[in-house]
Amino acid sequence: MAVFGSVSVFTIANKNEDTKMKLAHAENISVQLFDAIENNKLIVPDKSEKQLNEEVSKLAFEKFGIDKHWHKKIVRGGRNTLSTYSDNPPNLVIQNDDIVIIDYGIIADGWESDYARTYVLGKDPKKLKLKDDVEKAWYETQAWYRKQTKLKASDFFKYIVDKTEQYGYTYGGVIAGHIVGEYPHEQPADPKSFDLDVHPDNHNDMFLRDANGNERHWILEMHFVDKKNNIAAYMEQLL
Repeated sequence: MAVFGSVSVFTIANKNEDTKMKLAHAENISVQLFDAIENNKLIVPDKSEKQLNEEVSKLAFEKFGIDKHWHKKIVRGGRNTLSTYSDNPPNLVIQNDDIVIIDYGIIADGWESDYARTYVLGKDPKKLKLKDDVEKAWYETQAWYRKQTKLKASDFFKYIVDKTEQYGYTYGGVIAGHIVGEYPHEQPADPKSFDLDVHPDNHNDMFLRDANGNERHWILEMHFVDKKNNIAAYMEQLL
């Protein structure tokens, strides 16, 4: 029986299945949170991004007991949807017929989730199409990825950029995904590198296991920018 150090393949397989279940559980909590956001009709005009963010955070705690988040809580509307993760744009007020992105990285029972959706207020066809397109492209990309057995992260990034352009948009993200796991998840040896991100400078195989022989679990994020109309849509969840 093959071993990694003193750990057997059988033990690793069991751990991988357990990890998948715990990550799926964390994501399921995120799904329920985002459903609750809609059911409670929190996304309405004349509310600031900051106020909505505070309300979502409060809902996460009161309904699901979530008081820890592994990345900053993001609510962005209008032109702020063009911003990347590291940006800190000015606080905007949500408008009628606006487009809004919510991106939360909750920690549920010690495990990370990273989940984002785009919402459209009103019936603007351009915004509705943008939202629908990023979701459709996300699932097409997931289906393609699941057929691969070897794939450089840099090649996957290019695939996502090409997919975005096929839909008639510009890719807006610096990365297109990253790993998640038990909090805090594995970090690269060089903190300034993109070795655990879907990034053009990461030429590592995404199917490589970590130093302990465990599978890595990836988030796929897609950021479609409509430059003509100065808006963007975003979707993110487990790949």
